[in-house]
Amino acid sequence: MFDYSKVLSKKATELKPSGIRKFFDILDEMQGVVSLTVGQPDFLTPWHIRDAAITSLEQGKTYYTSNSGLLLFRERIAEYLERRFAVKYNPKDEILVTVGGSEAIDLAIRAIVEPGDEVLVVEPSYVCYTPITQLTGGVAVSIPTRAEDNFKLTPELLRKYITPKTKMLILPYPNNPTGAIMTHEDLRRIADVLRDTNIVVLTDEIYGELTYGRKHSSFAAIPSMWERTIYVGGFSKTYAMTGWRLGYVCAPKEMLRQMLKIHQYAIMCAPTMSQYAGIKAVTDGDADIEYMRDCYDQRRRLILKGLKDIGLDCFEPEGAFYVFPNIGGFGMTSEQFCEKLLYSEKCAIVPGSAFGDSGEGFARISYAYSVDHICKALERIDKFIHEIK
Repeated sequence: MFDYSKVLSKKATELKPSGIRKFFDILDEMQGVVSLTVGQPDFLTPWHIRDAAITSLEQGKTYYTSNSGLLLFRERIAEYLERRFAVKYNPKDEILVTVGGSEAIDLAIRAIVEPGDEVLVVEPSYVCYTPITQLTGGVAVSIPTRAEDNFKLTPELLRKYITPKTKMLILPYPNNPTGAIMTHEDLRRIADVLRDTNIVVLTDEIYGELTYGRKHSSFAAIPSMWERTIYVGGFSKTYAMTGWRLGYVCAPKEMLRQMLKIHQYAIMCAPTMSQYAGIKAVTDGDADIEYMRDCYDQRRRLILKGLKDIGLDCFEPEGAFYVFPNIGGFGMTSEQFCEKLLYSEKCAIVPGSAFGDSGEGFARISYAYSVDHICKALERIDKFIHEIK
């Protein structure tokens, strides 16, 4: 009999499965569940963006592009970043088109981190940073943020975790799962801590267009931080293009050159029709962004009021499309709370512990759903809370 234990990678077998996926697997086997779990826009990709992809197919543009992506696309991304966030990159050698933001994150970590290097991961945060770091042989060091600090990374907290082995800091703002943001002043104070170090910053700004009440500030735009910053952006959240698998990474050419080599061998290039759709999005999609953001803001206010009326304490998010209520007062872990809610009321939310140990006592609720769907979920959560009090 074939012995798989002798052939499988130890690094792979030791990876913990995603806590989010566990709940998705349960959902697949249940009927009648009202779910607020998915971090995916409920909008269709705007028609003019879809039409650009259809036109490219009709014109027979089904070939490989350059490894870096279509030059026209990279030029449009550069124009978009300067227009929206005052960040400048050379489209020829400082922008790389990737298969979603996830590939961009993977490339950035693999191009920088070597075995034994420490990577500071601000938590709670998206689930991929730590396992990718572990696969490189790096050491992921969690920096736990607190609701009392609005889930922001503070200079004092950052100083506490920097060591001579620190190679990279991952800044995931606007944040999934908390909805926290970092203002220009917040980022400037983080920059002051890093200024005399050789630490690379991976700034994951996939939700950069989804902020409420104030404009997003990019870490790459902070004075003297550009040369150490790797910027990750994408189309999934901004333009409702999750299935198109389209993202990009921007960095000084010295770093991007290394990411490009990994991309060449692993991927070749992002899908051609997706790139043509992306050109249309960054060129003519500003109105789509504004419309979807206004809708999310309406839902954000609705769900915050609903949770408050139920009696759940909730930090007010200023970005992304999640709320992160405190559920720690019911004598259950986050996972137990969410499982009990799912089985008793058929309402699905994600335990905060899926996003790092500092997420324990919280739950992530997505409001990337219709108003009717959110109201129905709030009714079920309300009923559940009254039953367990």
